[in-house]
Amino acid sequence: MNVLEFSLILWFGSLSAGFLGALTGLGGGVVIVPFLTVLCGVDIHYAIGASLVSVIATSSGAASAYVKEGYTNLRLGMFLEVATTFGAIFGAILGAKISPGALAIVAGIVLLFSAYLSRLPQPEHFNNLPPDSLAIRFKLNGTYPTSTGEQSYNVHGIPSGFGMMFVAGVFSGLLGIGSGAFKVLAMDQIMGIPFKVSTTTSNFMIGVTAAASAGVYLNRGYIDPGLTMPVMLGVLFGAVLGTRVLFRARVEFLRNVFSIVILVLALEMIYKGLTGRL
Repeated sequence: MNVLEFSLILWFGSLSAGFLGALTGLGGGVVIVPFLTVLCGVDIHYAIGASLVSVIATSSGAASAYVKEGYTNLRLGMFLEVATTFGAIFGAILGAKISPGALAIVAGIVLLFSAYLSRLPQPEHFNNLPPDSLAIRFKLNGTYPTSTGEQSYNVHGIPSGFGMMFVAGVFSGLLGIGSGAFKVLAMDQIMGIPFKVSTTTSNFMIGVTAAASAGVYLNRGYIDPGLTMPVMLGVLFGAVLGTRVLFRARVEFLRNVFSIVILVLALEMIYKGLTGRL
């Protein structure tokens, strides 16, 4: 296989990852890392470095469209980014010192947990939930468009959600997954935010989170331009395509895509990590 063929494979796989990342709020990295390590044989540290850069591209490609359509809660995203940024720096420092096999196993376990949580039932609208005092103080409540007009929602569980965002940041820096899975789950399950708002706000946040930890990997030499460029371009185009689909997609469909894909990748990552094939 020559360089051109390998780059095309990277681009097509990354395009698929970016599409899925924009559609579910995962950020693409949750697919990129297993794709590069399991299918392409890339060292996991370099895969994480490329994934973090691609996550920034995903956020850039998808976030602007979501903001324009009125789905993203900008104030909430900027508030939660404080926790994810500190967590991302800590996770990146830790991840550069862990062996590839251990990283793969940790990544697989994290993805399995994400797949389980994503299947927990959660209603799409939250009209019957009373306002949260902290959300009112920080002006975090919002609205988003639906087929019947603007739908309002209240944000809850601010302390728990903020703490979960720090954990999401740690996993972003540690595994290069953009932490979109944990961000979506935290906003969806803990903070009571509609799923489409969770995915779009996650896409808005992941770029800042990834940028904080990407600097650490760049300093350690784990970001290879020849690997990162086709991955970044593929994810960017995939993210743009994903935004067009999300506006018309059903929430249950998004949950199914979210859980099935990360379940398969999680099992593959754990197997490769345990057998030392990374």
